[in-house]
Amino acid sequence: MPSVPAEAVLKVSGGRPLRGRYRVQGSKNATLHLLAAALLADAPVVLRRAPDIVDVFVYERLLHHAGWHAEMDRNRSTCTLGPARQIRPEVHPVLGGLVRTTPVLAAALLARTGHVTWPRAGGDSFCERPTDRHEAVMRAAGAVVESDASGFKATCPSVRPFRVDVATRFGASRGATVTALLLAARARGTSLIINPSNEPEVRETLSFLSERGVLVEQDTEGLHITGSDWIAGGEVEVSGDRDEAATVICAAAATGGEVHLEGIRLPELTEGLTHVLNKTGISLSAVGSHCVDVKPDGALHGIEAVTGEGLLPSNAGPPLAALLTQASGDSIITEGVYPSRATHLGALRQFGARISSAGPVIRVQGGSQLRAADVAVGDIRAAASVVIAALVAPGTSLLQVGHPVWRGYQHLTSGLRALGADLVVEEQEP
Repeated sequence: MPSVPAEAVLKVSGGRPLRGRYRVQGSKNATLHLLAAALLADAPVVLRRAPDIVDVFVYERLLHHAGWHAEMDRNRSTCTLGPARQIRPEVHPVLGGLVRTTPVLAAALLARTGHVTWPRAGGDSFCERPTDRHEAVMRAAGAVVESDASGFKATCPSVRPFRVDVATRFGASRGATVTALLLAARARGTSLIINPSNEPEVRETLSFLSERGVLVEQDTEGLHITGSDWIAGGEVEVSGDRDEAATVICAAAATGGEVHLEGIRLPELTEGLTHVLNKTGISLSAVGSHCVDVKPDGALHGIEAVTGEGLLPSNAGPPLAALLTQASGDSIITEGVYPSRATHLGALRQFGARISSAGPVIRVQGGSQLRAADVAVGDIRAAASVVIAALVAPGTSLLQVGHPVWRGYQHLTSGLRALGADLVVEEQEP
């Protein structure tokens, strides 16, 4: 687990261009989904490049509680899971409330045991994030789902083939798509997932299952999943974390620097993200098979962007907003995944950013002269945005963002220091 305490404060002296090499971690979101999918395997699974972050540490404890042998190696980069001899059909009632993917883990336990209890999902609460599509998937698979103030209970003696639509009014639900994949993988017959998400962490889970005996076909109707009585184990390597890569790219560009990213392929950034970054004036080029060069391509430009499936990733919105304060011209970022995502706005305004919102639409005025500030934010990507602002602002900023940073980033602070940032981690008095 990350050794820095949750009460840590980042002391950042800004005004230095960031330059050098940065090693991108394995994808946080893909790792959590793959760990849940590994519970379906009938042989050991070895997960390589699992990031050493708080959320993965919590997940490791959740797996132990459910009866699995889950162990990270000494370097905290490889997780080995062995099938459980005796499964406890319960997501820990406290730990499960700390992460967002709790319903996905519950679906894996339901598929293995026929019943499960789980608490309400936690994670970043930048807006209302209901889990009703997960429960709808379970019901479609034949489960009886009950809920009360403490959480949920589902009973399903035998998962049946099902047909379910995982779309929401904000687009396809990634989490519900994975929940459906896990249940369909153990159903006796073929299930249909309508309007599935095609985001990277979903594709990785899909590949994991299809390589281990689950038949997968996709057509205009959706995903056709034929379950298997035996799901093989083996090794799987997690792809690079595009959310971390986006944060580092925005930090380098905002400070007038450039960076060489290692451990991620250009396609893993996805077309929607690279298209938006190119429009801002950032050049991205593949170097070898798993490296990306990031350089300025003239001045930074104001842009209009929408987050959503195949578009700008929602998690890249807050770091991008911090970057766009330094662009020439104004920008608009429209949130298309969640009802709103604005927890970073007040903190950025403390740095002098001219940024506002109206519903899902965020407006950023370019050319802001940022100043040092003392701020606190509570979610991962808002924390990333204020780190970027502090790196730009002359003077010394104090950022109370320790816990959210280490929930999502394994070595953001040490990596930024290697790029030339003047950044110190200080332990805060309780």
